[in-house]
Amino acid sequence: MTTLVVGASGATGRLLVKQLLNRGQNVRVIVRSPDKLPEEVRNHDHLSLICASVLDLSDAEIAQHVSGCGAVALCLGHTMSLKGIYGHPRRLVTDATRRLCEAIQSNKPEEPVRLVLMNTTGNTNRDIPERVSFPQQCVLGFLRLALPPHVDNEKAADYLRTEIGKNTREIEWVVVRPDTLIDASEVTEYDVHPSPIRSAIFDAGLTSRINVGHFMADLITDDTLWNRWKGQMPVIYNQASS
Repeated sequence: MTTLVVGASGATGRLLVKQLLNRGQNVRVIVRSPDKLPEEVRNHDHLSLICASVLDLSDAEIAQHVSGCGAVALCLGHTMSLKGIYGHPRRLVTDATRRLCEAIQSNKPEEPVRLVLMNTTGNTNRDIPERVSFPQQCVLGFLRLALPPHVDNEKAADYLRTEIGKNTREIEWVVVRPDTLIDASEVTEYDVHPSPIRSAIFDAGLTSRINVGHFMADLITDDTLWNRWKGQMPVIYNQASS
């Protein structure tokens, strides 16, 4: 299988790419700065580099890049700076998700393409009843007003839930929701739940980026795991913090 990874030069995206390559997958990456990828990744025989910003590509170019891919993974995020948080593009994740889905559909693949979106446990899955306390609702309401990236993450997941849904023939999707992201050098035991088991605001857990990359790679390559979670928004925690 070939997987297209968008946001591959980010802290989590790099780890996902390595996980996929370690599984013998062919990987295409769209990155603005290839030098941000580790040298052993950049020079890997199974890696294809596309040097661009995904939103600067034409519809035809995106369709070409997703052609032949059995999976697409998005690890996009806003830079944590004033310009990154409040500048443009404010709908980076949402627009990239939408355009990639439209490209997949335009190609009319014979088999559904697996789309995995990295999101956040601060985003509620409104397809199922998830209990959110009133104080947390207040904080999330403030974040929607104060932090455009939070709204962007919500709208990207909502696009998959409501526009792609569970009956679009060309696309199957999973939205992965890690809790507070931390760095770690090795994959450790982690737990996956359909919904948060703790408050993302007042009792946040920890999730290492390498565990997120491992879980996303497993989703892409493991049919049983994919069928368990497709159309859902699983939450992942490091086992010690669950």
